[in-house]
Amino acid sequence: MKRIRQTATRKAHNHYYAKTARNAVHALRATTDKAAAEQLLPKVSSMLDKLAKRNIIHRNKAANLKSGLALHTNSL
Repeated sequence: MKRIRQTATRKAHNHYYAKTARNAVHALRATTDKAAAEQLLPKVSSMLDKLAKRNIIHRNKAANLKSGLALHTNSL
């Protein structure tokens, strides 16, 4: 029973941080202002790195997202 409680707590925690990161990625992709995008990029990259470090998302997924966001920011 304790394992079930721990898993539920951990799942809720991981879901919250993964969803927050997804929202940040969407916000950065929707940005059309280069200055705002350059300000957001380090924060979003840091967030993705932390999630990858804690195995909430896969490290390759974090790298792919960061690469795409950098390309988007540079193309503005």
